[in-house]
Amino acid sequence: MCGIVAAVSRRNIVPVLLEGLRRLEYRGYDSCGVAVATEGGLRRARSVARVAELKAQVEAQKLEASTGISHTRWATHGAPEVANAHPHFSHGTIGVVHNGIIENYEELRAQLASKGYEFTSQTDTEVIAHLVHFHYSGSLLEAVERTVSELRGSYGIAVIAAGEPDTVVAARQGSPLVVGLGENENFAASDAMAIAGETERFVYLAEGDVAEITPQTCRIFTREEGVWTPVEREVKVVHAYSGAVDLGPYRHYMQKEIFEQPRAIADTLEGVNAVTPELFGADAETVLRDTKRILFLACGTSYYAALTAKYWIEAMAGLPVDVEIASEYRYRASVPDPDTLVVTVSQSGETADTLSALRHARDDLGMTKTLTICNVATSAMVNESRLAYITRAGVEIGVASTKAFTTQLVALYLLALTFAKLRGRLSPAEEEAELKSLRHVPTALGAVLALEPQVIDWAERFATKQHALFLGRGLHYPIALEGALKLKEISYIHAEAYPAGELKHGPLALVDKEMPVVTVAPNDRLLEKLKSNMQEVRARGGELYVFADGDSRIENAEGMHVIRLPENYGKLSPVLHVVPLQLLAYHTALTRGTDVDKPRNLAKSVTVE
Repeated sequence: MCGIVAAVSRRNIVPVLLEGLRRLEYRGYDSCGVAVATEGGLRRARSVARVAELKAQVEAQKLEASTGISHTRWATHGAPEVANAHPHFSHGTIGVVHNGIIENYEELRAQLASKGYEFTSQTDTEVIAHLVHFHYSGSLLEAVERTVSELRGSYGIAVIAAGEPDTVVAARQGSPLVVGLGENENFAASDAMAIAGETERFVYLAEGDVAEITPQTCRIFTREEGVWTPVEREVKVVHAYSGAVDLGPYRHYMQKEIFEQPRAIADTLEGVNAVTPELFGADAETVLRDTKRILFLACGTSYYAALTAKYWIEAMAGLPVDVEIASEYRYRASVPDPDTLVVTVSQSGETADTLSALRHARDDLGMTKTLTICNVATSAMVNESRLAYITRAGVEIGVASTKAFTTQLVALYLLALTFAKLRGRLSPAEEEAELKSLRHVPTALGAVLALEPQVIDWAERFATKQHALFLGRGLHYPIALEGALKLKEISYIHAEAYPAGELKHGPLALVDKEMPVVTVAPNDRLLEKLKSNMQEVRARGGELYVFADGDSRIENAEGMHVIRLPENYGKLSPVLHVVPLQLLAYHTALTRGTDVDKPRNLAKSVTVE
């Protein structure tokens, strides 16, 4: 979602700010901007185009300075217009960039307007700029401290002042912010990757922290009993990888990331030589052995990974599992159970809805057994969970998740195996066989990726459609959901997914020759039932597009188009069957000419509720 990069140095820092924004483009955004503190005051450039266009503006204006802030914005309050783009100024002397949502901004806006402040945007962020200006009397740090004391909601902010051209003040509450420590220069960013290469020493600000950053110093304060008190935070050395922003031979990041999945899964499994609770943390055996139930909390693609895990865990370990959409869970009355393991699944570990749900379960309901499956070891969700499993998908740039999803599935399968072993349902011979199957997944995926030319042929037919239906049964129903999500996200074709047995309970009314029906058809115990459901579609003139196992005995026929996966992969089949669905979405979007990596209205790291 929105991205922040700020810096204070003794050199021209503008190229660093722009490069940081370029690295954050993967989050999705609809405007961007940069502001600097110079001897003549604050100056800025803003754009509703891409960072490349902003860079051209900056060069035309000859914008240079040693202190600055920059931002990519995903619109919440106010349309994507230049007037609403960050940074926002107050009286030309205070500049602010902001991630998050200020919930009491209307109240604050009315108060400031009564004091004579004029608003030029529709954003909640402009309230912050004017409030800092109202409190400013020579100390930017004190002005920001007073300001955040009045804010309700979530924020990560970076602030500059014309009167203090060698200072940036940053603050966070509910939105991630990291400080990078350099030599005679320091940085702040919403993602360490934005400033990778400038430094490897990072301080992850805690909830409620305010940091005053100068070229030589970084002072951090937190509020204790209403008093702002200096505090020390751990300095972590993080080798943030930025090479993933290079496309290489691929046309889009999504295509690159689809083809990176064999390696990502191999990396995620590196060092897994046995099924052991310690894979999830030092005290995992105690936590997992006493678990009586599992509650998954997740959103979007991660929610579908958790749904798949429910099938695995209940079948393999005999442990009851609930899966909840995080944004719904937090706001409903639920029954707490201290013996429940709360598992959050997130690509970034900063997903606002999931993070809030975790805190609600832990702090409000007393469910302290927590585990996070995540791709970012330094994320808030990992830091706030008792246990964690870090997937190793690497940086995922495309908004539509691919390799993050399949590595989540692999991590969740390991969790299912671990519970099965703890509950005496996994023999040593079975454990060895399961690990062998897991290690073979990257090779099997390579064979699935070779099906791309056949999928391209289907995509050309899909590109003219406006609606699509996806069907799956059992383990593969969540995979059908994920396939429908991918298609709608990047091609803008309306797509829905159903358990195939539900066809006769409503969706069958939609089926005609213009409605392609994508079916995930592995050769499992539900295959014959699924074939009956497919015949229901054919009898109504529907066109079936079937991804089948090689031994499924489903043949091409009138109204029946079949692509065969190379092998039947049993319980791990969802990991393989989702890949051709990713390819179908990608090539359909490519044919339709949409912005594959940055689909309209969407963002990568959803850090607002």
